[in-house]
Amino acid sequence: MNTNALNKVMVRIEERLARSPSPAYRIPGLWLHPDGPVAAQSVVPERFFRDSLVALLASPPQKRVVDGDVPGDWGKNAIAYNLLVRYGAAFDHDGDGKISCDPLASGWRETGTFLKAITMLPFIRSLGCNVIHLLPITSIGQDGNKGDMGSAFAIRDPYALDEHLAEPALGLDVETEFAAFVEAAHHLGIRIVVEFVFRTAAKDSVWAKENPEWFYWIRADIPDRKAGETSEESYGVPLFPPDELRAVYDAVGQGRFHELPPPHAVHRDMFMPPPAPDTIHKENGCWRGTATDPRTRRPVAVRIPGAFCDWTPDSTQPPWTDVTYLRLYDHPDFNYIAYNTVRMYATQLAHPENVVRPLWDKIIEIIPHYQTHYRVDGVMIDMGHSLPVPLKQQLVARARQVDPDFALWAEEFNITPHAREEGYNVCLGPFLQTMRNPENFRSWLRWLHGAGIPVPFMATAENHNTPRAVHWAGGKDYARYAQTLGAFLPGVPYLHNGIELAEPAPVNTGFDFTDEETAALPAAVLPLFSAAAMDWTRAQTLVADFRRVHALRAQHQDLFSDPSPGTIIPLETPNRAITGYVRQRPGAREGFAILANTDMHRAQPFTRPHSSATVDLLTGQPLPAELQPGQAVVYAI
Repeated sequence: MNTNALNKVMVRIEERLARSPSPAYRIPGLWLHPDGPVAAQSVVPERFFRDSLVALLASPPQKRVVDGDVPGDWGKNAIAYNLLVRYGAAFDHDGDGKISCDPLASGWRETGTFLKAITMLPFIRSLGCNVIHLLPITSIGQDGNKGDMGSAFAIRDPYALDEHLAEPALGLDVETEFAAFVEAAHHLGIRIVVEFVFRTAAKDSVWAKENPEWFYWIRADIPDRKAGETSEESYGVPLFPPDELRAVYDAVGQGRFHELPPPHAVHRDMFMPPPAPDTIHKENGCWRGTATDPRTRRPVAVRIPGAFCDWTPDSTQPPWTDVTYLRLYDHPDFNYIAYNTVRMYATQLAHPENVVRPLWDKIIEIIPHYQTHYRVDGVMIDMGHSLPVPLKQQLVARARQVDPDFALWAEEFNITPHAREEGYNVCLGPFLQTMRNPENFRSWLRWLHGAGIPVPFMATAENHNTPRAVHWAGGKDYARYAQTLGAFLPGVPYLHNGIELAEPAPVNTGFDFTDEETAALPAAVLPLFSAAAMDWTRAQTLVADFRRVHALRAQHQDLFSDPSPGTIIPLETPNRAITGYVRQRPGAREGFAILANTDMHRAQPFTRPHSSATVDLLTGQPLPAELQPGQAVVYAI
C-alpha cells in the first residue's frame, strides 16, 4: 500500500504532539470506537488522530470489492455510505452549541475535514459499507452562494479541492489530506466514488477570465426574476404561453428536435457574445466584462447569468444564484440558455462542428486527474442527463483508458438498458420514491420479476435532496423498513450520512418538500449551504439494525446481487398490509423470503407463506406471530 500522504499527515501530527499539544476537545464516542458509547468524549486532538492512524495502519489490509464479469461493475457488490465531508465529519468540539466556519484557536476545524473522515472509516466499515460516495469536494464559488459556506455543487474549479476540508493545524495542503483519506480507505477495503457536475459551474468559475467563450453572458442591467414574478423583462426560465408550451412538449415527446420552439426574442436578446478576456474583471466578487451588442454595434456591460431548471419549460423556479450552464456548443442562433440549448439539444445546435472543443477536452480530463493524482475508484455524475451523449461517451472512454475497472455512477432515475449503453455501472433509480407507496412498490416488484435490472440502483430511503427517512410516517421504523427491503434486491444498499443516526434534519430541499417546508428551511439552516453537524450522540439509532442487514446481504451476495429476470418473486400473505418478495434462482430449491409490515402505525398478524420457516435471520429469533409497525423479517425457504 502506498502511504506517502498518510505518512506526511502522521509526521505533522507527531510534530504538534511533541511541540505543544492542543487543549482537549470533544468528539463523538463512535469515532473513538464503533461499538462504544455514543456520548461525547474529551480527547487531545493530536493524540486522538495519531492513535487512530496507528490503529488503522496496524489492521490487516482488506481487499476492495470486485466483480469479475464487467469492468467497473463492482458496484453490484457494493454497500455504500454517502458522505458530505464538511457536514458528516463535523462536530461541536468546543461544546458551545454551534458549528463554527472558522477554525478554533488551536487550528482544528469544527466543520468536517478529510482527517476527521479518516477517523470515521472504522465506523463506516462497521456498518458493512465497502464504498464511500463523496458529494463534491472541489473548490466552491462565492458569487451568489447561499448560507455561510456555499453549496458544494457550485464548483469554482473542478481541478482544485475545497480548502475548508483541510485542518489548518497540520499546515498541509488539502490535496495531501485527501490523498491520505483515499489511502486509508483503500487500506480498509473501501472504494471511493467522487461526485461531479460537468454541466454547470460556479458563476465565478476560474475558467471565465481566460475562456469567456465557455460561458453565456447577458447584459449586466438585466435583473434576475424573483420567485412569483412573471415578467419576461427579467432573467429567468423562458416563459411560454399555454399553446406554445404544448408545442414544446409535443416536439420533445415526438423527438422532433429539429423544430423545437425557441424562447421569445425578449429572452434571446438578453444574451450577448462573449466579451474579450482583457475586458473581464471582478466587481464585488462577480465577473463583469464588455461585449459588443450585435444589434447596435455598441459596447455593453455583461455578466454571467445564473442557471435554472433544465426541464421542464414551465418551471416556476427563479434563477439559481450560484451556478451557471457551461456553453458546450457555439452557434450564433442558439446563444442563450433555454431547454433546447442545455438539455433537449436542438438538432441544428448539436453538430460536431459546433462543439466548443477546448471546453470538452478540459471536462474530459477531470476524471483522469482524480484517477492519477488520488487513485479514486469511480465518479458519480450529477445532471448526466443534461450532458450531450457524445461528451458522455468520451468521458467514459477516457476514464476507462486510465483504469478499465473505473466505475461511472449516475443521478438517473430510469434504470433502463439505455443507461447501460451510456456506460453507467450504477444509477440512482426509482427505489427512493417508489418505497413510499406500498402499492407502487408491489407493482415495481412485479415489473422487476419479468424484466430484471440492467443497472444496479441505489437502495436508499433518503438522499441529500430529499426529506430524511424519519420524516415520513413511522419515523425510525420507516427508515429501517425501507433500507431493509432494499438491501436484498439487486441494487446498492446505500446509507446517506445520518440515516444510521436517525438524523431528522435534511441536507437540502431538492424535491419531495412542500412549499411550506421549503420556506421553513432556508439556506442558513441547510447543511448543503451552511456549517452544520449531525447529532452523533443520539442514543436511539439504527446502527445495529443496518449492521445486521448488511452482514446478511454480504453472506449471500451472489444471490442478492443477481439482477436476472425471475430471481425476484413478489410475495403476498393473506394480510394485505404485509408485502415483500422471494430471492431465488429459477429451478433452485433454496432461497430467501423478505417480508415487512407496510403499516407504520399498527402491528399486523403475520402468517408466513412457507410453513417450514421458523427463524428470522436478521435477529436469530423465532418468526413472530405479528409484525410490529415497519418490521421486516428474512427467512430461508
